[in-house]
Amino acid sequence: MSAYGHQMEHAYSTRSLSAASEMRSSFMLESGFYITSFSATIFIAGFAALGLLLITLLVSMAMMLQSCQNNSAGIVELRNINDDYSYCKMHSLYAKLNHLEEHNVPEICKDLAVQYVKGGQYARDLDLTKSVVEDYFNGVKPSKEGFDVVLIDIDGIFQLSPHSSDLFQSISNCILEAKNLKRMAVLRLYMNLQASGWPITLLSREPEKDQNVTINHLVSAGFRGWSSLMMREGEDSTKMNEYISRQRNVIQTKGFRIISIISSHVDILSVADEDAGTRKFLLPDPICDMFEHQRKS
Repeated sequence: MSAYGHQMEHAYSTRSLSAASEMRSSFMLESGFYITSFSATIFIAGFAALGLLLITLLVSMAMMLQSCQNNSAGIVELRNINDDYSYCKMHSLYAKLNHLEEHNVPEICKDLAVQYVKGGQYARDLDLTKSVVEDYFNGVKPSKEGFDVVLIDIDGIFQLSPHSSDLFQSISNCILEAKNLKRMAVLRLYMNLQASGWPITLLSREPEKDQNVTINHLVSAGFRGWSSLMMREGEDSTKMNEYISRQRNVIQTKGFRIISIISSHVDILSVADEDAGTRKFLLPDPICDMFEHQRKS
């Protein structure tokens, strides 16, 4: 083959290789896509953010589910406690209405009674009752003649004979704390009524021989300036209802009108009242003391 032929063959081969190379390059460009490094960084960061968001969402949902379960358990537990306390309160009220001092309160009530006082609910109930009493007296005024009196039952606000038995130590502490709370609530009511000009008569079921002790307790606790202090005379053994009824008759016979009675005992409020205008207020009373006879036994 001539030199010219070799040159033509070489040129043809070169063009063929160049064309094949161009076809491969074209094919590669058409089958993929090209992105810059900056775009790839943004793309990867977006995927990472989306993953983090999903993880956060899952964790939040898990925490919300756990919180709902805890709240549901708390509601059920609170409902059980309230049901048990209502059950025990009915036993206590039954014993008081029927004057059953030796009535056996179920053992389950002992822990609930302590929790009622120690947990602060008794103090809140006293404050609510105090607010109700004060709301009433904000709307009435004592007579100018001074014949309207407020009768306050002071029994149950002093711990006269504390016990320290280890077996009933929690009940002893419960009774002591409850009496302190009640005494402070009655004292606040007493001082507010006194400041508003109401004559106050104090009533106790204790015998007159303990009058000096009772007065010392009252003065030490901050009670001063009462109109009268009524206690049992001598060896008076009349029933509670009869004694209370007689004392109220004594007050009314002297020309006074009992505008209100404040007590934590049902007996004084259940006595038949000739004056329908007398407003009665029952202070809440914990059921700790219902275990008193069990402790003494």
